[in-house]
Amino acid sequence: METIGLLSGIGHLPVDVALSAKSMGYRVIAVGVVPDIDPELAEAVDAYYDIHIGKIGKIISTLKKNDVKTVTMIGKVTKELLYKAGAVVPDLRAIKILASVPDRKDDTIMNAIVKELEGEGIKVMDQTLLIQPLLPPPGVLTQRMPTEAEVADMDFGFAMAKEIGRLDIGQTVVVKDRALMAVEAIEGTDACILRGGTLGKGVIVAKTAKPAQDNRFDMPSIGTKTMESMIAAGATGLVIEAGRTLLVEKEKTLALADAHNITIVAR
Repeated sequence: METIGLLSGIGHLPVDVALSAKSMGYRVIAVGVVPDIDPELAEAVDAYYDIHIGKIGKIISTLKKNDVKTVTMIGKVTKELLYKAGAVVPDLRAIKILASVPDRKDDTIMNAIVKELEGEGIKVMDQTLLIQPLLPPPGVLTQRMPTEAEVADMDFGFAMAKEIGRLDIGQTVVVKDRALMAVEAIEGTDACILRGGTLGKGVIVAKTAKPAQDNRFDMPSIGTKTMESMIAAGATGLVIEAGRTLLVEKEKTLALADAHNITIVAR
């Protein structure tokens, strides 16, 4: 039986991936790399370890000890951890990685980590291979259809999200009346949505994959937390990229959207 490793962040997505991998016959080893990992994950895998993202050497040695030759990176890692004093205490290996990169953009850091893993004979796989059912096809996913004005904002927001993705800034924008209210940077999707909502209710959220998205890491995803942030922000609609955005806890997420009259479109 082949063993697969999960380098796991926050949210329910790692649990879905673990269960999917188990159903395919894999032995699954998970490493929680940030605090507040979903407690269900430890129950869903064959072995679970808590090792902070800054301890690259220990992560690699743990994977090798468990004969892991393939890993997937899944779940949310809040990038502001890199900038909070004392939140990350990197080991020597992590220090060398950070010192070797020309900047600290998402893709730059993630590609450096991938290179380090693959240098140890650990392949990083496409995130979507284990969770194809979580990638929605084109169409309206909720009960409510978008209005004409919402469609116009979705078109505008989708294009803007693609552009910030091209610049490797983020994946999410908040718009209203075809004007940008907020752009996601290092603070993450939820904080971006809440900030956008402070400028006026009835906003539209757009989240897309980057034009040069590497499917091995940081695939865009939405779920119940996204809906909770949208509800708090007074958002009325969400547009995502069909086939390239993960819809986590689909039934709960769509039920929450329907209960608050939010329209979700995959395009």
